[in-house]
Amino acid sequence: MLFEALKQGRCFSLPGVFDPFSARIAAHYVKGPLYMTGYGVSATLLGKPDAGLVSYSQMVERVSAITAAVDAPLVADGDTGFGGLANVAQTVAGYERAGAAAIQIEDQEFPKRCGHTRDRRVVDSADMQKKIKVAVATRDSAEFIIVARTDARTQWGLDEALRRAEAYAQSGADVLFVESPESPEELRKIGESLKGLPLVANMVAGGRTPLLPDQALFDLGFQLVIHPTYLLGAMTQGLESSLQYLSQEGRQSSEVAQFDALNDWLDFESVWALDEEN
Repeated sequence: MLFEALKQGRCFSLPGVFDPFSARIAAHYVKGPLYMTGYGVSATLLGKPDAGLVSYSQMVERVSAITAAVDAPLVADGDTGFGGLANVAQTVAGYERAGAAAIQIEDQEFPKRCGHTRDRRVVDSADMQKKIKVAVATRDSAEFIIVARTDARTQWGLDEALRRAEAYAQSGADVLFVESPESPEELRKIGESLKGLPLVANMVAGGRTPLLPDQALFDLGFQLVIHPTYLLGAMTQGLESSLQYLSQEGRQSSEVAQFDALNDWLDFESVWALDEEN
């Protein structure tokens, strides 16, 4: 159980997955929780930016598909809760039923914007505290984790973000997430200022926060280090290079995964085994 592991002080590095296939591969290499990235879901489902365009029903369907494919605990991006307090209650209940181990809810205005991007605006802290209280009251199990994220750093500065995080902890959040600190010193201050609850650090290549090794972040007090765009970036780079090769050379590159490897990842063997029984 992720809840108990965090209480015991364990630390985890979570790759960002966006569909059952990426989750299958990630779960093979990472023996721990995975992170369902809203950025990745928006990119792969709609081909559009993470700007509040994916609906609750689309996100909860993706949660269900991923948890059906892997046994790893899933921390799932829940955006702003997709609306007001009734929407938050529906979102928390839906994510929990779909098999997530944790939901992340942020204090942005709707429509939200991806963290590390410009033009993010946050709601009043009191409004977010109400959302957290509704989330806590809605969940069936006390071990379903509520991750409270604040995006206030970019708009109002680190001190306001820390004040909000403390208020969200008092409202019942299980894990705190201060988005987009802009230096190692700010990361250190977050770790020193927010003690008592697990903390999230978000590593985005090219984002506002400097990229530090997982262990360095664990040492600063962060128990969950998420890498939401890492696999999507790797996939994009692979698609670009493979398509450039195909268009320039007029043939396939030998560097791509072969048909047998794809069949292995998709567990085609289980289908053939059923066919052979009949």
